Amino acid sequence: MYGEAINDAKGGIEISFEYQCNHKNDNYLSNGIDIPSAIISRRTNSLFSCLSGAALSANATLANTNICNGLIGAEILPTWDSPNSFRRIRSSPSFSRLDLLSSSLQSNMSNLSCSPSTPTELHDYDSFSPKSTSAPKFDGFLNTTEVEVAGGAAGEDRVQAVCSEENGWLFCAIYDGFNGRDAADFLAGTLYETIGHHLNLLDLELDQKMVRASDSLNADKHVRYVHAHDNCFISRPSFMEVEKSCSPYKERVLSSLQSALTQAENDFLHMVEQEMEDRPDLVSIGSCVLVALLHGKNLYVLNIGDSRAVLATGGETSDMNTNEGLLAVQLSETHNVDNEEERTRLLQDHPHDPSIIVGGKVKGKLMVTRALGVGYLKQKHMNDVLMGILQVRNLLSPPYISVQPSLKVHEISDADHFVVLGSDGLFDFFSNEEIVKLVYSYISSYPSGDPAKFLVEQLLIRAADCAGFTIEELISIPAGRRRKYHDDITVIVVILGMNKRTLKASTCL
Repeated sequence: MYGEAINDAKGGIEISFEYQCNHKNDNYLSNGIDIPSAIISRRTNSLFSCLSGAALSANATLANTNICNGLIGAEILPTWDSPNSFRRIRSSPSFSRLDLLSSSLQSNMSNLSCSPSTPTELHDYDSFSPKSTSAPKFDGFLNTTEVEVAGGAAGEDRVQAVCSEENGWLFCAIYDGFNGRDAADFLAGTLYETIGHHLNLLDLELDQKMVRASDSLNADKHVRYVHAHDNCFISRPSFMEVEKSCSPYKERVLSSLQSALTQAENDFLHMVEQEMEDRPDLVSIGSCVLVALLHGKNLYVLNIGDSRAVLATGGETSDMNTNEGLLAVQLSETHNVDNEEERTRLLQDHPHDPSIIVGGKVKGKLMVTRALGVGYLKQKHMNDVLMGILQVRNLLSPPYISVQPSLKVHEISDADHFVVLGSDGLFDFFSNEEIVKLVYSYISSYPSGDPAKFLVEQLLIRAADCAGFTIEELISIPAGRRRKYHDDITVIVVILGMNKRTLKASTCL
């Protein structure tokens, strides 16, 4: 059936973090960990019950330079190389990017902070707990007093997850870098905060709209809000909830995500331009982007490149006891030259260029058709800093690589079971349908296990078999040379549904 779990003492599977929630009022779990009731009582708003992530490096991890004026410095990046857990941290309006990186990704953390097992850990948790019982009047998308974060690096891949159970949102991102890791590092250090800024602006606008509506009808007990597409009769406390359920608001959330990505692109290329004379290789470095934001019942997905988000869903009567009728629905688009729609778009955008796709790559250089960075395929003066064969010949009508994302919002229903996010290395070996079947079978047998790590293990088994190696022989090949047999692989699995919560909190990874 499936291969046995791989125990890789040499660190082949470089990232593994698991975050499992407990929805029952059972303070003492079967693994003997006593979870404070205050923690459990707040965990009532999430529509996800388990998050696990794993990654495998195939490329040699390159040394990063300080292209961000100290923002992504050498003293920060090493903590991305061996993360293994979530850590609870206090959020504040002045919470900086460096604070996020250095506070959340300590390599010596081995236990989930939501399940403290010693008095010391309990004290550490209390030190991050809010000291005030007063809550904000309105909860924004990424506004909260506490968040839990995890992230890591494998080769040129970066993975990031931030969640607030009490406010019911989860942010996940995979940055699949290429030609170097600078672009992926930049995204890992900045994009979450940039998205938060744009979404908070949207929240502020909605807050002001509610105040104006309330002031104009302050004599009424109820406010009537008439929308172009929906007629909503709502009480004042429910104003924001109803507003956010309307389709135009969801579209504005997607627009905010796109604006954040555009800002990230402009910021990164600006920094590349400042340093490309000293480091011309920066103009060829880029990254695919996959972001999934689960807020309430809405799952927002943004992607550029060929990473994927795959939803496992079934009929109205489906449940986790059977995979009958379970479907794999891809929530992202695949932006590469193998996609006929992308090839057609390129030809239409560059009608006078006879050499758009050469050797199965855009201008003979890149398989993906959309990505952040890669300035040499977007701006002529960046291409000019390259020498010899590295330079793109006949750069007639740049940009050739787009940063226009695919955007989608999906409303989670009882029929939806889990979402798998993965860099393209995962889909080199498995179809969407195979991945859904593998995860379903694993979860059914091991409800408290780590399905993301299991997927990586199964990929290693298949990659070894395709190469004619044993597992041991494959994982003994040094990163860099192993790229011949598989790409960097990053996987996040999010199990959905309040009614599908696990009974056991995993503490040791």
